[in-house]
Amino acid sequence: MANHKSSLKRIRQDKVKALHNHYYAKTMRNAVRKLRAMTDKDEATKLYPCVQKMLDKLAKRNIIHKNKAANLKSSLTKYINKLG
Repeated sequence: MANHKSSLKRIRQDKVKALHNHYYAKTMRNAVRKLRAMTDKDEATKLYPCVQKMLDKLAKRNIIHKNKAANLKSSLTKYINKLG
């Protein structure tokens, strides 16, 4: 266990940040899941910019890796284009 006052504070801050990051990562995963479950191309096209913005923001804040965001956006675009 940490003995320094600053390291105890750092542990407390890390817990809060981890909880915050977990919430936003989970929200992103649910949005991607929702988009992949869609069968209507028009609805998926309307939802895609919102999901794309979310992915870019999370990548910018280092909650997810930038390449993961790029891969997800690419695969979602392919999925939307494939819809009839």
